[in-house]
Amino acid sequence: MVNKTDFIASLAKGLKVIEAFRAEQPRLSITEVAEATGLDRATARRCLLTLHELGYADYDGKFFTLTPRVLRLGMGAMAAIPLAQLVQPWLDQLSEQIGQSTSVSILDDTEIVYLARAAQRRVMSIGLMPGSRLPAHCTSMGRVLLAALPEPEARAIIERSDLTPRTPFSLTAPAEIMARLGQVRAEGHSLNDQEVELGLRSLAVPLYNIHGRVVAALNTGVAAVHAPAQEMAALYLPPLLKVQEGLRRVLR
Repeated sequence: MVNKTDFIASLAKGLKVIEAFRAEQPRLSITEVAEATGLDRATARRCLLTLHELGYADYDGKFFTLTPRVLRLGMGAMAAIPLAQLVQPWLDQLSEQIGQSTSVSILDDTEIVYLARAAQRRVMSIGLMPGSRLPAHCTSMGRVLLAALPEPEARAIIERSDLTPRTPFSLTAPAEIMARLGQVRAEGHSLNDQEVELGLRSLAVPLYNIHGRVVAALNTGVAAVHAPAQEMAALYLPPLLKVQEGLRRVLR
């Protein structure tokens, strides 16, 4: 626990403001940031104007938008993670081989965080890159990572997740999602059929380190028109498992 005299409250508030911006909410007003962070409006305003003054946010008089400069805060650290460095060449080769985008992510509470990605073509309406986040409970990689946890821990994460459906195919009942995790655990992979976004199917497998512990997830995302759900495993599981086995010997 950090000593109170060592805790910089203003820094913590500024970071909360930055985290309020999401792919689905790239433009926020002062009031919206205050509501999202729990800060009072005056504090949110000062934080936002400070970010604007330092070049981390644009301001049009009503809405704030983060600038590419904010990537400096995370991209350097993200690129320095050995896991990201190790998997990127494997992703590039796999993506070239199967002709589809591939990604590696880790679990961060109720979300997955993309560590590395090799894109062939855009199949989602939002752009994904290292540092992007998506809900864990309704994504193929998230379910692989949740399935690797003890069941009580996975259930606790699901129960505090925002289970608002993203598409008509999204599972929203914790019991249904837990049952799906059991299936993932038994089969060793996760197939997601348009639960994140209509028109997108994805297939994920866990990535193990040399000690047999799940440290990340690997997936490929495919436009639904290119691969029927019943053919996804036959088409893409063998190459995913080959990369899984190769990385098992080098991940620590």
